[in-house]
Formats: sequence, C-alpha cells, structure tokens
Amino acid sequence: MNKYRTHNCSELSEKQIDKEVILSGWLHRKRDHGNLLFVDIRDHYGITQCVIETKNKYFSVLEKIKPESVLRILGKVIKRTKGTENLELSTGKIEVSIQSIEVLSNAKELPIPVFGEQDYPEDIRLKYRFLDLRRDEMHNNIILRSKVISYIRSEMLKLGFLEYQTPILTSSSPEGARDFLVPSRLSPGKFYALPQAPQQFKQLIMVSGFDKYFQIAPCFRDEDARADRSPGEFYQLDLEMSFVEQEDVFKVVETLLISLFKNFSSNKIVSEKFPRISFVDAMNMYGTDKPDLRNPLLINDITSVFERSDVKFDIFKKLVKSGANVKAIITRNTKNKPRSFFDNIDKWAKDQGASGLAYFTFEKENNEIKGKGPIGKFFSEESLKQIMKTCNAEVGDSIFLSCGLSKELNKILSVARNKIAVDLNLIDDKNFAFCWVVDYPMFELDEKTNKIIFSHNPFSMPQGSIEELDFNNPLKIKAYQYDIVCNGIELSSGAIRNHLPDLMYKLFSVVGYDEKDVNEKFSGMINALSYGAPPHGGIAPGIDRIVMLLANKKNIREVTLFPMNQNAQDLMMKAPSEVSSDQLKELSLKVDIKKKT
Repeated sequence: MNKYRTHNCSELSEKQIDKEVILSGWLHRKRDHGNLLFVDIRDHYGITQCVIETKNKYFSVLEKIKPESVLRILGKVIKRTKGTENLELSTGKIEVSIQSIEVLSNAKELPIPVFGEQDYPEDIRLKYRFLDLRRDEMHNNIILRSKVISYIRSEMLKLGFLEYQTPILTSSSPEGARDFLVPSRLSPGKFYALPQAPQQFKQLIMVSGFDKYFQIAPCFRDEDARADRSPGEFYQLDLEMSFVEQEDVFKVVETLLISLFKNFSSNKIVSEKFPRISFVDAMNMYGTDKPDLRNPLLINDITSVFERSDVKFDIFKKLVKSGANVKAIITRNTKNKPRSFFDNIDKWAKDQGASGLAYFTFEKENNEIKGKGPIGKFFSEESLKQIMKTCNAEVGDSIFLSCGLSKELNKILSVARNKIAVDLNLIDDKNFAFCWVVDYPMFELDEKTNKIIFSHNPFSMPQGSIEELDFNNPLKIKAYQYDIVCNGIELSSGAIRNHLPDLMYKLFSVVGYDEKDVNEKFSGMINALSYGAPPHGGIAPGIDRIVMLLANKKNIREVTLFPMNQNAQDLMMKAPSEVSSDQLKELSLKVDIKKKT
C-alpha cells in the first residue's frame, strides 16, 4: 500500500464509512469551532473535509500549521451530521475523523491566498505562479488545456494524420516576426533561430512524400504581448496536407473544431458550415479581418451622400472633396434611447483618439422623414432616404457616422461596432461564431517604407497561373490565403502553398529579391521544390487561443502554465538573466549595452 494515501481527495463517499484511510495533500483552509477543528485537505483531484477534537494530541499541532502546508492524515471515514453536507463536493456527504497527522512540508506565510478567487496584481501572480496555479479556477484551466490537446491528437489521428516533430534549432528567416537567436559555440559568429513556426519544415515533409502531417508545435516570436498573444512562445496545432485545395483544408479544420468545441463547451456553434468572407468584404462590413459575427452591426459606406447639394453638413463635405470617406453604423430601433447613450458613444470615440462619432435618429413627422439629433437638421428628406436605402435602415433606427481616410475609419468603426453592441447587449456570450476570411491580397504597401511587401506568408500560392498574373499591378494579385476566426479572435492563418520554383522566383522579385537572394535565404525550400513537389496546403490554429475561448477567458495568460509578463520576463525564474563572462567567451560573444541618455 502507498504510504502517503489510500485514496485521493475526491474518492471518498458513504461507501467507505467506518473505514480507516490515509489522505495526503495541502491544507486548504481551517475552521475552528471551539472543541472541534475542521480542516479541508486538497490535492489535484479534489477536497475532503477532516475533523479533529481538542482531546486529540495532534490538535495543537494542526492548530498552528499555516495554510498550504502539506499533510499526511490518517483517520476514519464518518458520515456528516444532517444539515452539514456540502453537495458541491463529491466528498460532501462524509468527513474524515483524524487519528494522526504527519507534516510533510511546512508553508511560509502566503504572498497570495489559494483559497478563494481574489484578484491580485499580475506581477505577484506570475512571480508566485506555483501558488496561483493551485487556485481552483487556474488549476481547472490547465487541466482543460491538457484535455483539449489530448483530444486534438486523438481526432487528428482519426482524420488520417500522423504526428512528426520538426527541429527547434533552425536558420533565421528574413520574413515574418522578429527571431529569437541562439549563438553557436561550434561556429563562432553564427546563430541558430528558434522557429517562428515549422513553416518550411512542414512543407518539406510534404515534399518528402508524407501525405498528412500534424504536430502540437512550440513557436517562438520576439513580439510584444497582447491579451490574445503571449510574448516569446506559444503552441499551435500545425498541420499540412498534400494534393489538396483550399476547401479540403477547410473541411478538416471545420470537422475538428466543431467536434472539439461541442465536446468541451455547452455554448452553441452559430453555424456548422463556417461562412466564407472575402478580405475586402470583411474590411468593408466589419472594419477588420477578425470579425465577431455574433455582433449584427455592419459598417456602411455613405460617402456618395455627401456629394449631394442638399446636404449641408459642410465639415464632412469638405473632407470628402479632399478624398475622405464617410462610413456609418446603424443601430436598430433605438429612437427611445436617452441622449446620454449617444453622447457616451461619442465621448468614448474621442477617448480612443478619434474625432468622435456624429449621430442622429431617423424619425417620421407629418409624414416626412427627418433626422433627429445634433446633426440631423443638415440632411434633406431625400438624402435621408438615400442613407436609409444604402444602410437598409428604417424609421426609428439611429446612425453613427465618421469621416476620414478609409483605413482610419475602419480602425475606429471596427471597435465602435463592438462597443455599441456591448452597450446594447447584442452579443450572446453563449455562442461561438466561426468564419473563414479568404482571398487575401498577395502583397501590400508598407506604410513606413512605401515599398511592396508580402501581406501574409511569402510561400503562398497566388490565385492564377504565372501566365495569368498581372505582375505590373501586384497589389491586385490575390492569394489562396485564409484565416479562421471565432468571436473576433483569429485562431490561425493558413494557405495553399506555392510549390513551383519559377513562380516563387517571380513573386519574390516583386518585393526586391533576385534569384540569388531566394537561393541563398531559402536554400532548403527552393532546392527541395526543384525535385518534384506536390500541391499542398495547411494551417496552424493556436492552442492557447482555442483554450482561452473554451475557458471563457479574456487573457491568454489565464490558460498558460508559466507565461511571461508583457515585458517578456519570467518573474518566477528571473529570465532573461545575465550570463557569466566564461559563457560569453565560449560563444565568442561580447555584451555591449549602450547607456540610455
């Protein structure tokens, strides 16, 4: 028999009454009832209430022990007295009458409590993450993560995929995010890079003749933190398939995600056939390529209205003449909302750095349509009818509108539609709304350098053959690139890959790479494609974001075992840290830190 326990802390029930048992775990909490001391003992599996009388020689020992000390308890299972049962616990109908205890490990005064779910500053939680993870909510989040990964592996095998592992030490890539570099001891002055993703390797697996690959892959990117992105490292379900088109990838991902989300959540999946939305339509209707389809509000372009002579809103008219656009959001049947509702939205927009959101409500007076609100008087009935037709609005609806360059408008209106929807209680938190965003542009213009760059993955297949593509107008070229989005969170980007070397040279020439550059920087890939490569494609949904959605959390650190803070620091292990001069010497490195002036 194991000397530490005969049962775990969730196993005992009325079946064990009068049996002698051994439990080991953490002292969760104590309750002193005078002649009795109740203690909750907790392990990974659950909690069992134990009780000790004052006459027991171990009473004084237990009375002094601090919470979170680790104990071994020997005792007898007894039935709880009527009215004291706790039906929220699996062990809630019994308790253990303590005969003896052994202190396996004493705990110091706690910097954060484990009992309860109090909010504590993030830096304290991360420094003492081992304590934070003992809390019930956090513990369950990590267990959920483990179960999700195990389930994904099982389902991928059922779908005919095989799991392969790709290297962690690889070469630096000139495309994508900033690399984490690792100096080489055996090749002084040279560096490995930690993989931002197994992109080239998974394509090489397809070129090697394997048909379907997957991996729960660690990825490393030196990026700034966000609520839905960890700095440093993250995990993704990396998958690739040979001899497939875009729809084949969609079918696999939809099958997996529907099964996964049904199995781990009671929330409703709005549509099991995920809508396909082009990148252009997503930007026009939602202002973002990460639309939350639970939100029914849409963005409408009403620029043409301000070219009318009977519209007297001169501020917007002047801006439109100089090349600006006017876009609007319609809210249904909001005529009875108080003025404060509209003013609060306007103030919120100004707090976001925008010029605000103008507004008015469509009303009917003496059989004539009028605009009621601060700027309603500047519009004729005919112009109001044009707006209503363009926006599919009705009498009683209200309109929020803003003027500026299209990119700036999309930025503010994409968050405004979410703000307004939340204020109007339009979003059902019990729903999962998935969609595919497709037809991404192959190239885009870099705002800082004004040079053409790849918009997504440089190894993506463009839509059209090398003969059909208009390389004189590269910004018009679309790619077989796609994103999977759920509730406004991008789970992954993917693409059908370019497996043709001649086409790859041509595409890279658009962003300034000649054939020599491509051969040098992507030697492994271009060389492999030159020896017969199948058409192939894939995607890599983020594990962290999937679990975050399933756990209904807003921050990815709530579902990650040992995350870094927003400055990419591990406060618990004190990383990054300085290294010794001997270590630097071995790597032929010198540290030259410039002092801030």
